[in-house]
Amino acid sequence: MLRRQSFDTSVPTVLVRLDRNPFHHGTLGAARSLGRAGIPVHAVIESSTSPVARSRYLRSTRASPRTTTATELPSLLRRYADEIEDETGPAADGSSTPLLVLPLDDVSALALARRRAELSPRFLLPAQTEEQLLRVADKAALAETCAALGLPHPRTELPAGSDEAASMAWSLGLPVVAKWSRPWLLPAGGGLRSTSIVRSLAEVRELYDRSPEAGSRLLLQELLPAGRDLDWFFHGYVDTDGGCTTGATGRKERSWPDGAGLTAVGRWTANPAVERTARELVDALGYRGVCDLDFRMNRSTGAYHLLDFNPRPGAQFRLFADADGLDVVRALHLDLTGRPVPPHSPAYGRRFVVENYAALSLLTSPRRRPADGAGAGSEGASRRTEYAWCAADDPAPAFAMGLAWLGHLLRRAVASARRFLGSLRARPPLPPTAPPARSSSNQLTPR
Repeated sequence: MLRRQSFDTSVPTVLVRLDRNPFHHGTLGAARSLGRAGIPVHAVIESSTSPVARSRYLRSTRASPRTTTATELPSLLRRYADEIEDETGPAADGSSTPLLVLPLDDVSALALARRRAELSPRFLLPAQTEEQLLRVADKAALAETCAALGLPHPRTELPAGSDEAASMAWSLGLPVVAKWSRPWLLPAGGGLRSTSIVRSLAEVRELYDRSPEAGSRLLLQELLPAGRDLDWFFHGYVDTDGGCTTGATGRKERSWPDGAGLTAVGRWTANPAVERTARELVDALGYRGVCDLDFRMNRSTGAYHLLDFNPRPGAQFRLFADADGLDVVRALHLDLTGRPVPPHSPAYGRRFVVENYAALSLLTSPRRRPADGAGAGSEGASRRTEYAWCAADDPAPAFAMGLAWLGHLLRRAVASARRFLGSLRARPPLPPTAPPARSSSNQLTPR
């Protein structure tokens, strides 16, 4: 399987994710991808009891700091690296063993780029700066970047007050998409979503008034209509020399929430227009490292609009594992350890299914989807489907996820029931019903 790849298995990888999502299947995908290649994998995640931590391909885990400023991350990584070296021993020449660090969320990517100079050379990271990443990770900056480069992007407004927000939303046309420009600053448990669809001016004003709580600016975007075969994504790895031999496009067949959320079912499908736009963008930015770009076609114009640019692996990156197992995460390890990255071999028709989100999508929107192999570039398609959680060689995470997911759904159901009962108690009592007036006549009232 690995005939075209020669890994330096003496260089361990530390996966880093500072968000608190125990159902992040991209972390599990990275552990399996590198672990199957014989690379030691460790992780900094939300908890050592997370379903991801059950993977046989994770050598060890550490709990991530609970602060979104990530100021503790460098010292945490140094302590972790010392512990790993105590277990494995130093390099053959007596020097400290280098570790490759792979961020799996935006806040981790930004924190590592900010501290890259002080983390090198012990920690291997792509040549990125925080300023470069903010040009695409910050949603408001991304709109400016697209405007400067002439790339299609939904019409975007940045209001400076609640009344102006309502006026801009009216101009864009309700409903509109509301996004926080730096979603990694959102407080945990505050009920604010990074992206939402607002359908009234009152909702727009209410959301804007929560800007101080959100920690970043609210932007409003034109809502491009959802539809079948309109949502696409590009995943790629840009190496140290600026080459992008590992990159591909996929079509989002199901999402959660339906029509606006993460990929629940995706298919590897050729789309030359999307791929060309993505490659031209990363080249224009001088970008290095793994990237995940989301597009939606505007059916009225036929143009593909860039919706998001994530400067790290997308959760569904394993969709683009070719016949030899090469994906963007393996390409990163090969490149940063000085090994050649072989060309990516397309496997059109390959599918990736996220079981928990696909089930929710199917329940809420059971409409028919394209048949296997449908769409551009499906000739000679590979029919293989990879599941985010279920794997014959690594079954424990799927069982742990199933139990945790069931508990998650039950807690949400209980919370919804309590809110409903609370709303009933809060209703004012109905006024007493007056008795019917008595007729002074002895005649029967006609019916």
